[in-house]
Amino acid sequence: MKRTVKKQFWLSRDEAQELQKKAKRTCLSEAALFRLLVRGFEPKEKPDDRFYDVMRQLSAIGNNLHQLTVKANAIGFLDMQKLNTEAERWHSFQADVERQFLRPEKSDLKWQ
Repeated sequence: MKRTVKKQFWLSRDEAQELQKKAKRTCLSEAALFRLLVRGFEPKEKPDDRFYDVMRQLSAIGNNLHQLTVKANAIGFLDMQKLNTEAERWHSFQADVERQFLRPEKSDLKWQ
């Protein structure tokens, strides 16, 4: 999206510090945070390192499941339908965790 309209406004020192603090907690620039808020989304704060450790483990397990699926399909040894169902369930769980911790949500603010 090309941004061609410039808006300039004034903040108090406290407001400016609050905007800076919130942008830092969400790992967004102040402008990106502002644009999300204007569009009605409430960004999530950056999760702690435990979240990223869990996501790496989920990703590794998902990759292993995928590799097992490919190998099992090649040799015809495992119940492919069951293995594929479990792999899909695992990837869905991983996506749900990402959505819960990382993706901004629509805000319930009434003025939007």
